[in-house]
Amino acid sequence: MRKEFVFQPAGQEPRGSLLYQEHIKRTAACHMAPFAGYVMPLWFSSISEEHKAVRQAAGLFDCTHMGVLELRGPQALGFLQGVTTNDVNRLEVGLAQYSYVLDAAGRVLDDVIVYRRGPEAFLLVVNAANEPKIRAYFEGLLTERWTVDQDCPDRGLPYKPTIQDLRDPARGELGMVDIAIQGPKSLGILEDLVDSNTLFLAQLKPFRFVETSIQKIPCMISRTGYTGSVSGFELFVPPAKVSPLWNLLLEKGGPMGLVPCGLGSRDSLRIEAGLPLYGHELAGPFNVTPFEAGYDWAVKLDKDFFIGKAPMQRASHNSTMKVARLRLPGGKGIRPVRPNDAVLDTSGRCIGWVLSCAASGEDQIALAYVEKDRGSEGSPIGIYYLARNPGQIKQGRRQAVAKGDGLEPDLCGTVLRRFAKF
Repeated sequence: MRKEFVFQPAGQEPRGSLLYQEHIKRTAACHMAPFAGYVMPLWFSSISEEHKAVRQAAGLFDCTHMGVLELRGPQALGFLQGVTTNDVNRLEVGLAQYSYVLDAAGRVLDDVIVYRRGPEAFLLVVNAANEPKIRAYFEGLLTERWTVDQDCPDRGLPYKPTIQDLRDPARGELGMVDIAIQGPKSLGILEDLVDSNTLFLAQLKPFRFVETSIQKIPCMISRTGYTGSVSGFELFVPPAKVSPLWNLLLEKGGPMGLVPCGLGSRDSLRIEAGLPLYGHELAGPFNVTPFEAGYDWAVKLDKDFFIGKAPMQRASHNSTMKVARLRLPGGKGIRPVRPNDAVLDTSGRCIGWVLSCAASGEDQIALAYVEKDRGSEGSPIGIYYLARNPGQIKQGRRQAVAKGDGLEPDLCGTVLRRFAKF
């Protein structure tokens, strides 16, 4: 009998990424920290310097902790069409697509990118923190353990593709892990290193990819990224080749301004651009839906079926909230805004809460979950800081704020357009 999908993560000690040994050559141990089951660099120089490098030159990111799954066979397309919200039928070979994986209740299990490498061959890139969950979900779907349609409990997903973890070293040269080079000079750096005619790289449009090699290292080069950079690429290479490629890129790209970047700047860059992070601007404590996050185009409700379709249809009509991008004062002497700080309208009424925030020059850019009709571009807003310590609580500062509560703002700012490109 099928049942609701429930995932119980197994506890394990964080382990170094495939590039861990390269990182510790460049950064002190205090700059490394556990993240999604891995020990990853927070920064190499500083978050602000790495952020600036990506906006003005180029940055190199370790993404080897990301899950890379291969789905292959005549039933791979049908399976992906059933488990993702976007329309995989629209993907030609060489194209990629942003999408979501939902459970039958419409809960977002992850946001993913689907790459079509052949008529019956696909890659699915998933967030590192969610990879064990997605693998367990897919394994249960293949063995018909999970409910796929709450309105029709006996319904199953008939497609049974071959699913393999491409990060497994046993895959050898057929395996794949991900690193990303982002920023305006990333194209020039790659053009000097790629083995074949480089004209195609300049012509490669967003969410397109090519299979080639870099200095004889097999490489799938994709025009994708997580920084908002107009020019940026992700490089998928065999696990055994990722360290040589990492070092090669830094050696050859260093004179052009390429620097290694950690998780800190990855976060500040994606916040500045307005891109969501699972658990913050997607799913998370507020159960933020793709519609609220600003990605209704990635949920194709006109498809015949995908898992979670009916709840998504309801969510598309019923939500009164959305994610907004805010500009706030920053710089020296201004207290940083943090998640759950209250967002206020001009009358001081709480209309939502901060989800993420990062420095951007002399400003702070925040992503917040706010009432739909109060989050239009150009609208003035206020921020109320929650209590940070017992002393502030004694002074009367609140630990939590409910929607509708009236407060005096500590900081004033403006709603920006939802996304930005750099």
